[in-house]
Amino acid sequence: MIETPSLVDQYCHGVLRTELGLGTFEAQLARTEGPPAPGTTLFDTQTGFAVRRWCPPLLGLEPHCSPARYLARRRELGVLEAARRLLRGSGITTYLMDTGLPGDLTGPTEMASTATAQAREIVRLELLAEQVADTSGTVESFLANLAESVHGAAANAVAFTSVAGVRHGLALAPEPPGAGEVRGAAGRWLAGRRVGGELSDPVLLRHLLWIAVASGLPLQLHAGLGEPGLRIDRTDPVLLTDFVRATAGMGTDLVLLHGYPYHRHAAHLAGVFPHVYADSGAALVRTGARAATVLAEILELAPFGKILFSSGAQGLPELHVVGARLFREALARVLGTWVAEGAWSLADAQRVAGLIAAGNARRVYGLD
Repeated sequence: MIETPSLVDQYCHGVLRTELGLGTFEAQLARTEGPPAPGTTLFDTQTGFAVRRWCPPLLGLEPHCSPARYLARRRELGVLEAARRLLRGSGITTYLMDTGLPGDLTGPTEMASTATAQAREIVRLELLAEQVADTSGTVESFLANLAESVHGAAANAVAFTSVAGVRHGLALAPEPPGAGEVRGAAGRWLAGRRVGGELSDPVLLRHLLWIAVASGLPLQLHAGLGEPGLRIDRTDPVLLTDFVRATAGMGTDLVLLHGYPYHRHAAHLAGVFPHVYADSGAALVRTGARAATVLAEILELAPFGKILFSSGAQGLPELHVVGARLFREALARVLGTWVAEGAWSLADAQRVAGLIAAGNARRVYGLD
């Protein structure tokens, strides 16, 4: 039996503090641009079925109970008690949290208390730049304040994360933009921007990435599936190859988040470049009962010291549970099969499981 006694969730978000009805709960299960097919619900997905398998027992119900029964029990317990039971039953002992999403979500301090776990912050670069822009009157002050803010954030955060792939696409020019190019892009963006406006200018996105690289903190890059309406052909991690090569030897690790359906490309980059790591998280939540197949494909190419677990969860504590349980089940099934076939020893399988579950993340992010 392959055991993973504790997990470091190297990328997730907080959970909602508000009570949810059936429709609002379902909307958190799958990021879609419209309603489900007639006569079905968003529980009729791999993620929805996984929630019904793994979460009801943590709330005192039988596995696979109906969505209505599950949500009634959730309301009976209350949102805070349900979150407490779910998070504490996940087996996750450390949460690394991207705090850059809007909404009534718990932060690291509240998450740590609710889950009885450790929680640390990941700073989203684009949100940081938008906050700086809201309070900077000129191009010069914006650029100076941006550099200072990134430097200041690096003192307390465990990593930076970028959604450049979501905002523009990963086919960015790999080299740092010149000073004049940055000033020009900043001037155009600030001139046409209202307070709270999103950053999507490719020059400023590149500028942000290179400021983060200079900080020395790990830099997480979103790839693969993401928000509704996203052109996923623009988020294939292979598009980052030139940027990855340009940052080699600079002392900053790059972590390719999510990846699916390009998870093999992310695994390939992790195998080729010493400073690149591949995430095995959100792909498993999306694929549910097929999670073992996806994880095996990541293990085909990525060195075992270069793969990290995450849930990628946001909003619902159920997604943290599902991410953790699917990962454990998939890892045990894949490595257990290789042990049974004689390809691996049990000792090697157990050691690799410990690396992927927690050890690699502790090393990359400098966790205690």
